[in-house]
Amino acid sequence: MKGQEWYQADDVAAEYDDKRFSRGGQLIDRREKEAVLEAIAPVEDRSILEIACGTGRFTVMLAERGADVVGLDISAPMLQRGREKARQAGVSDTLEFLRGDAGRLPFPDDHFDTVVAMRFFHLADDPEAFLAEMRRVSSEQIVFDTFNRFSTRSIYNWALPMGSRLYSKSEVSVLLAKTNLTLVDVEDDFLFPYGLYRQLPNSFAEPIRSLDRTLGRVPNVDHLASVSYWNTRVR
Repeated sequence: MKGQEWYQADDVAAEYDDKRFSRGGQLIDRREKEAVLEAIAPVEDRSILEIACGTGRFTVMLAERGADVVGLDISAPMLQRGREKARQAGVSDTLEFLRGDAGRLPFPDDHFDTVVAMRFFHLADDPEAFLAEMRRVSSEQIVFDTFNRFSTRSIYNWALPMGSRLYSKSEVSVLLAKTNLTLVDVEDDFLFPYGLYRQLPNSFAEPIRSLDRTLGRVPNVDHLASVSYWNTRVR
């Protein structure tokens, strides 16, 4: 996996949420959570594993809505911040955080209803192997996102600390076929790159986001979106 050492640094964990999901980044956080909830609904009483859960953005949200959740991440500092969030939200009893490797998940086959992997596959050095392992432990559903090759993301990808693996739609379709997953739905979003939103206060980011959504509804323009949210089912 790219960036393992970077993500495990204490200072990165301490600043992760503030740098990415404050200011205009709140719009990104809101959209990603919306995508996850729409894909999984109804959430209540589902058994869910989140891969690369980081500081628990999604795990805590899902636990608050009645799911039985396990969050797995390679970074101990990130997990510690997730546990703090869970305590503050009062969901520690239905949410467990584990340190582990997404390539060797410590669970039996078909153990979870749903496996979620957000902000993960852009760092994966062997996406097929990771997706196959997620498929092994899921009895019903896998939800994940990818950054897209033919998008604004490709313009500044070289400048990111670790870079990102960018995917075409056909490449993801091949991955799904190889791992016996059926596509239920895919949503494309964010014509303007994430980095733009993070640099702006909400007062400026909101109108840009409105323009982004409007442009995204134009036929064929959505194919240039920088991110795709994939909802798949186990065959």
